[in-house]
Amino acid sequence: QVQLVESGGGLVQAGGSLRLSCAASGRTESTYSMGWFRQIPGKERQFVAGISGLSGTTIYGHSVKGRFTISRDNAKNTEYLQMNSLKPEDTAVYYCAAKYGAVRALKVEYDYWGQGTQVTVSS
Repeated sequence: QVQLVESGGGLVQAGGSLRLSCAASGRTESTYSMGWFRQIPGKERQFVAGISGLSGTTIYGHSVKGRFTISRDNAKNTEYLQMNSLKPEDTAVYYCAAKYGAVRALKVEYDYWGQGTQVTVSS
């Protein structure tokens, strides 16, 4: 089992920045791929970004490419999501997730999930 805990959410003005963190514990392995998803009420959970365990390969959702950066520190079992140039449409609950194997954008492939952290971007 892997436990994931997100932090760093909050309220920010449009154009501002936030950095989310996700601390992993339990059976953590550097071979896990990690991802970030977001969800607003009544909508499907949307892929934001992912990073592979060993190679550090990253993938991004179309709406955040060029503004968000995912990274990880395997020594600290922590992944990060640096969010710049935030827009009101980025407002959502952001979830950290982990999966075995290669990084993917499909939420059904992720085995472990955090509880989420709220990000609110005001206009």
